[in-house]
Amino acid sequence: MKLISKVFIILSISIIFFVSYLTFVGFETKKLNSQIIKKIKDINQNIEIDLKEVKIILVPLELKLNAKTIGTKLVYMGKVIELESIKTQIPLISILKNNFLIKHIEVSSKSLKLKDFISFVRAFKNTPELYIFNKIVERGFLIADIKIDFDENGNIKKDYKVNGFLKDVKIEIFKKYKIKKLNFNFDYTENSLKLTNLDLFFNNLRFLSKNLNLEKNKDDVEINGEIENEELNLSPENIELFLKPYFVNLDVNRAKFSSKNNFSFKINNKFKLSNFYLDSEVNFQELLFSNKIKIKEFFPDINDDLALLDHKLKISLKNKLLKIDGAGNILLQDNSDRITYSVSGKNQKYAFKTSLQINENPFKINFLNYEKDKNTPMILNLEGDTKLNQIINFRLISLIEKNNKISIDNITVDKKLNIMDFSNVEIDYLDKNDIINKFKIVKKKNDYFLSGISFNGDKLITSFLNDSENKFKFQKDNFNLNIKLSKFFLDKNNSLDNFEGNLLLNNQEILDGNLIGFFSNNEKFSFSIKSNKDERITTLFLDRAKPLVNRYKFVKGFTGGKLDFYSSKSNNESISKIKIYDFKLKELPALTKLLTLASLQGIADLLSGEGITFDEFEINFKNNKNVMTIEEIYAIGPAISILMDGYVEKNKLISLRGTLVPATTINKAIGSIPILGQILVGTKTGEGVFGVSFKIKGHPNDLDTTVNPIKTLTPRFITRTLEKIKKTN
Repeated sequence: MKLISKVFIILSISIIFFVSYLTFVGFETKKLNSQIIKKIKDINQNIEIDLKEVKIILVPLELKLNAKTIGTKLVYMGKVIELESIKTQIPLISILKNNFLIKHIEVSSKSLKLKDFISFVRAFKNTPELYIFNKIVERGFLIADIKIDFDENGNIKKDYKVNGFLKDVKIEIFKKYKIKKLNFNFDYTENSLKLTNLDLFFNNLRFLSKNLNLEKNKDDVEINGEIENEELNLSPENIELFLKPYFVNLDVNRAKFSSKNNFSFKINNKFKLSNFYLDSEVNFQELLFSNKIKIKEFFPDINDDLALLDHKLKISLKNKLLKIDGAGNILLQDNSDRITYSVSGKNQKYAFKTSLQINENPFKINFLNYEKDKNTPMILNLEGDTKLNQIINFRLISLIEKNNKISIDNITVDKKLNIMDFSNVEIDYLDKNDIINKFKIVKKKNDYFLSGISFNGDKLITSFLNDSENKFKFQKDNFNLNIKLSKFFLDKNNSLDNFEGNLLLNNQEILDGNLIGFFSNNEKFSFSIKSNKDERITTLFLDRAKPLVNRYKFVKGFTGGKLDFYSSKSNNESISKIKIYDFKLKELPALTKLLTLASLQGIADLLSGEGITFDEFEINFKNNKNVMTIEEIYAIGPAISILMDGYVEKNKLISLRGTLVPATTINKAIGSIPILGQILVGTKTGEGVFGVSFKIKGHPNDLDTTVNPIKTLTPRFITRTLEKIKKTN
């Protein structure tokens, strides 16, 4: 018994010592090398292995042996992969059953060149993505741990894992997109790649990400994560690459911003995106872009470049629904203003709501004669919807400045900001001539009703008379405008009471209509247009001509006078006649110069002093597109008479010629008609009969006037004067 006890004790101690030795010290052997080499060869036969001795460590509680070798080298396609270690576990039962198989292997690398590692991974599984990745990577280093399980047949299971980190990676795509100093940790499995602590410079712009995940499904890859950037100042090259492809209509010149972004999307094997989700916060310190919007008529000091300053944007995109909320300063003119806005929509159809506070900047509506006080803040609110690059439907446009209010409901405009329709307008403001404008326009079916206390139509009339590009643009087919105003101002000093009537319009053209109103002292204003299939007749009569005549800059000091206008238009050509009776001119620069050149200084002094009285002025002319053919201009008065003709090519050329005769000569000529007849048909020239022939020609801003004295009046001048005198008598 003592012997047995001693043997048992010695045996137990030996076993404990042996187990302890195997557990804490282990032993080295090359007997497992063939098994490890075989497993790696099973992965790829082209991999050559330089394997050191394997150290065995017992794990008694798990009844397993841990096998580890260090300093191993793998050679693939002439490239050497240096490994830190290779580990595996061997169940003790497999040794006892003489069924020694490696079912698990762990590989830890040293610092590897990324391109060499990509080649190594392609030995496991060669995919198009790895091929492309290998092409675009220029440099980088990697340390990785690989865990692989094998089934009973020695095949690799799909639950393998690769983790590690990349450092100082450089990638170039199409020689335009360059990634430098890329660093991140990663975990890779069969269908998943997770990146953490990502830090990179993309075209010299730094981006950070705490996590970025890629999950491979059956037909696509789902990518989600977050990415942020500190303040970036985009160079012209980066603006060209990153912004212009996505903001085609926005010509960005400078951008400085920071952002935080959460996103996810799916991409299939044909690189088609779907299920895109984005949640971003963007801070624009500055976004400078070229002004392509023609709104100078409203913002007179608008800059060639517009800028968003200190802007905060929230951008959300989910299920193709885009939402943008923003607020900040905007530099449209000399001083910055404040703007807030909200946009939402999908499929290129968007609803919007914005509010612009205009501070120390001008704002005008020329055709309404409205001008904001530069030192008074004004709020402009816009709310509506639009389909991209098509018409815009404003549910509301409102303007508020102190006691001034302009509100428009349900107005539709086209891409060129021409008004197509609206339902309601309410106006209450003091214009820059200190005239109260208080009226409204209401749409009922296809008719519009303009009514109110007071409306200053000065600018509106001027823009139409001058065919101004800034005139009120209303593009709508046949519609009626009914007017009833207590007071309608033609200019600051002349107004009509009880101004009313109706007009039938097509776009900006009046087809039919009648308007009537009364000056003080019951002086009348009337306007009418009648149209048939081939002709449109326009008539205008004013007992007080001054409000219209004074609109022409070349006429000054016009007083008195009645105006009668008649025009017939057919096939884009109009034939017109204007008559003005009993008026006086105090200053007419062209006529003053003509009289001076003709040595009629006394009459010239009279014109620039007290003024010259005319009994009648008549002009007959034709208009065809941009050319006005003046068949006759005739003016007669106690001091002077004029007859002329010619043509005017709009904004290009004026060409006039005519005869100017002092009244004393005309009287003498008319008093001796029989003698004049003999002079005109005989050989002797009558004494005392003279006048001046003249020509005026050149650009409207640079006219050249020539004068020639004449001794014989033309038959036409005499005939025209006689006709006028007969009518007077």
